[in-house]
Amino acid sequence: MYKVVDLFAGAGGLSLGFMQTQKFEIKVAFENNPNMQETYRLNHPKVDVRGDVCGADYKELEKQYGKIDVVIGGPPCQGFSNANRQRNHAISQNNMLVKQYIRAIVELQPKAFVMENVSMLKSDVHRFYLDKKDKNIVAKYNIPTKETEILLLDEEYMFEGALEIVSDKAKINQYLWSEEHYFEMNIIFKACKNSEKLVKALEKHKKKLLKFSEEYIDNGNRDYIEKESYKAFEIIKKYYNGEVTANMILANIEQAIMIQRMLGKAKEIFDNELVVEKYLGGKNIVACIRSYAVYDYLSSILQSDDNGYVLNSKVLCAADYGAPQKRMRFVIVGVKKKISDKIALPIGSFDEDQYRTVRDAIEDLEDVTPVYSLEEDKGTNIGNVEEISVLGRQLRNTTVLKNHIVTKTTSIAMERFKALKQGQNFHALNDALKSNTYTDVSRTQNTIYLRLNYDEPSGTVVNVRKSMWIHPTLDRAISVREAARLQTFPDSFVFCGTKDKQYQQVGNAVPPIMAKAIAKKIANVLDKNEKQ
Repeated sequence: MYKVVDLFAGAGGLSLGFMQTQKFEIKVAFENNPNMQETYRLNHPKVDVRGDVCGADYKELEKQYGKIDVVIGGPPCQGFSNANRQRNHAISQNNMLVKQYIRAIVELQPKAFVMENVSMLKSDVHRFYLDKKDKNIVAKYNIPTKETEILLLDEEYMFEGALEIVSDKAKINQYLWSEEHYFEMNIIFKACKNSEKLVKALEKHKKKLLKFSEEYIDNGNRDYIEKESYKAFEIIKKYYNGEVTANMILANIEQAIMIQRMLGKAKEIFDNELVVEKYLGGKNIVACIRSYAVYDYLSSILQSDDNGYVLNSKVLCAADYGAPQKRMRFVIVGVKKKISDKIALPIGSFDEDQYRTVRDAIEDLEDVTPVYSLEEDKGTNIGNVEEISVLGRQLRNTTVLKNHIVTKTTSIAMERFKALKQGQNFHALNDALKSNTYTDVSRTQNTIYLRLNYDEPSGTVVNVRKSMWIHPTLDRAISVREAARLQTFPDSFVFCGTKDKQYQQVGNAVPPIMAKAIAKKIANVLDKNEKQ
């Protein structure tokens, strides 16, 4: 049995796939989320489950468990993708977690490793910004860099003196609102696109906003930024006093919000010790910083003579390996050059015309009544079903079904459910059924209010509660257990935590059936070396 450490283990989908081969023994799993820890411990009772990987002492770990053969895991990585920019941050702290994964490889020096991530990881989008700590590493391993611009302020919000402020840490701190003040005002700003949502948000956050607005007083001696801050909080006060209407708020707070976003990004640059080549002003304000691709960083370090790994990487589709969903994930595998001069990823055994479907995964549960609360989820006794798919038979490995839990459906949601046919989503609804839900209806994702098609694989399973996925034939949401089936978790694998946390754990997981195929490939290479 090869000894394994699982980093960023989540609920344990990757671990499960490796254990199913009966070639690997998971010794330690690192997972920081308490609900996921609970799920992992319940389903992998012999594994030493630990918390934050950033504090991992790998020398101590080896003293306790001996030499580790394989490291597996899927560190979160946003790079500076579009998703990250929408959160109004310059830097994603998840980048640090990719570096923690690499630290584990460098310190443990396992025979092989597997890293699973989003399919975009190898693209140029996912990059690290160069900071002072990494300057020597980038130089040592000849990691290619390029100049990258971080946009701090758009042209329409430019004001005199902005360029001088973003490069001065003291001034940034002088003008920056507290996190709580910004959080509350940003909620109002984002709600301004929808008048009904705006009024609700103003009512919900009234107490805090009124309290904060008292801290911004116009003493007549304020400069531009201070005046904009005062104007923003003053309009909120006037709204609550009945002096102005809600539709006047946006024009009075937008400039202040954009300035605060500029200051927030500028502060991140200082806090993360990024190496700024220059700040440019003109039409807009940008910070010019050198950056390097996440994949270049990983491959340059691990393929170096210091570490001696040969790598292979590929975007894998879970459906090719027998999962009933078209989940695309980027997988990197590595093996010590002294063990093998090459390493391959498994070739899927399912062609597109043979893909397993939603029906294969969940049809046998159609007559099993779901529950609506954790208190009710004691486990439903289920007998055998004569007509059942091969996949259904594999996954239905217990007579007591847990996690067959769904959300209660509101009257408006039920109307939508009944209006949608298999394969249709929110955009197929008539306009009357689209109102009062999303701020910008036209930008609603195609996965929202999706009624699954029984005779096709599903799309990527995410948190299906938030996406409001609908059962193919029943007017109800997909249950946690049904989502887990789409991920190829067997029924004996039980998820812990609140309903939403259970859905989240399922959505974040690696399909065990795909993990098992990867594990078999790693085992073949290691077994061959052992025999030699």
